Amino acid sequence: MGEEQENLLIESKEYLKSGIHIGTKFKTKYMAKFIYKTRPDGLSVLNLKQIDERVAIAANFLAQYEPEQILITCRRENGWKALKKLGELTGIKVLPGRYPPGIMTNPNLETFTEPQVVFVCDPWPDKNAVEDAFKIGVPVIALCDTNNQSNKLDLVIPCNNKGKKSIGLIFYLIAREYMQKKGMLAGNEEMSASIEDFTEE
Repeated sequence: MGEEQENLLIESKEYLKSGIHIGTKFKTKYMAKFIYKTRPDGLSVLNLKQIDERVAIAANFLAQYEPEQILITCRRENGWKALKKLGELTGIKVLPGRYPPGIMTNPNLETFTEPQVVFVCDPWPDKNAVEDAFKIGVPVIALCDTNNQSNKLDLVIPCNNKGKKSIGLIFYLIAREYMQKKGMLAGNEEMSASIEDFTEE
C-alpha cells in the first residue's frame, strides 16, 4: 500500500474516516465496476483508488472552466454546507436545495443561467438539473452511489453520496484542486478552509 498511498489526493485514512467508500446494499449494473467487495452485512464497498482517480479527473475537467461557467446543485441537505463553502472559496455557482426548473432552458426567467458544465450530488434527487443539462447539451458530472444509474451523465464519481462527511470531503478536494489548478492559491499555499469546514456542523 505504501507507494500507492502517496499518489492519492489525500491520505487514505481521511477517505476511510469519511465513509466515502461505503455504498448501499443495492447495486446497479453500471456501478458494479467500481465495487471492490461486498461486506458480510450486504453493503457494497467502493474502490478507493477509483474514487480518488475520478475526483482528480473531475477537478481537471472543471479547471478548464471559469467559476461562473460551472453550476453545482445538491437537493439533499447533507451537502448544503459543503456546497456553500465551495462556492464561497471558488466563486463557482452553487445551488443548495431545490433546483428551480427551467433556469437553464428558459431564457425568459430572471434566474436564467447558461452553465458550460453541471455537477450534481445525486442524479436521482437532482434529476431535473440532469435533464435540463442534457437538453441543452452540457456535460454532467455526478456523485454516484452503488444504487445510481448513469444515464445522461458524462462523468461519474463513485462514492457514498448520502453522508455529510463523504460529500464534504469530495467538495473539499474539488475546491482545493480547482483553486490550485486555476492559480487561486500561490505556490504551496494551503486553502484557507479545512476539511472540517466542509464536513462539520
